[in-house]
Amino acid sequence: MTEKLQKLMAKGGLGSRRHCEKLIADGRVRVNGEVARLGRRADPQHDRIEVDGRILAIEEPQYIMLHKPRGVISSTEDELRQGRPTVRELVSLPGHLYPVGRLDRQSEGLMLLTNDGHLAHRLTHPRFGHEKVYHVEVEGKVPDEKLSRWRKGVMLDGKRTAPAEIVIIRLGGHNSVLRVTLREGRKRQIRRIAADLGHPVVRLVRKRIGSVEIGDLAEGQWRHLTAQEVHALRESVSGSDIQDREERFDI
Repeated sequence: MTEKLQKLMAKGGLGSRRHCEKLIADGRVRVNGEVARLGRRADPQHDRIEVDGRILAIEEPQYIMLHKPRGVISSTEDELRQGRPTVRELVSLPGHLYPVGRLDRQSEGLMLLTNDGHLAHRLTHPRFGHEKVYHVEVEGKVPDEKLSRWRKGVMLDGKRTAPAEIVIIRLGGHNSVLRVTLREGRKRQIRRIAADLGHPVVRLVRKRIGSVEIGDLAEGQWRHLTAQEVHALRESVSGSDIQDREERFDI
């Protein structure tokens, strides 16, 4: 059965369909020895697909939940070559696995890793608006006025952030603990906003991505998502509105 080449490449763990389209457009993909063009379809059972001279292997889809500890970077390798541990090193499975979104080095909590590039793209692209929930400990007692500003959105890099849901878990004493729900993910967004408001982050733990919750998974441990969890993630990105946008943007 033939499928669009970019879809097969995404299944092979090469990234989102948009990224795979760029690989095709750049002339880096061949089918049966011929340079492929956008719109090409192929059957992995009968066609030889090569990317940068390497044969494309279609792996079985894998969906992993990891409790990232502090001090581990959210990458498959340490680009700075400083010997920093990576999330990929914590998951003892062969094949291609890529992080879905990121947590900065000092943050902890839920991360998803998968070789399903299409689903990963939909879960991370801001236009799909998937919720991410964090427990955030900040310095001091945060007054209502500052919480209200944060909830409505604040200016960051010249652009207002989307409204955030902020629930007080504990307020007072030396530190406060908040539950922050976002539908966007700018770089170090929570840490930067908290610092700008005068209450720097002491600890940040991600608890949920979309419908998937970290539960009681221990720090540094991982597990496969259940069939129900995978189904819920797929359902969350497969509504008619998403499909309409997929046709417009040809993801």
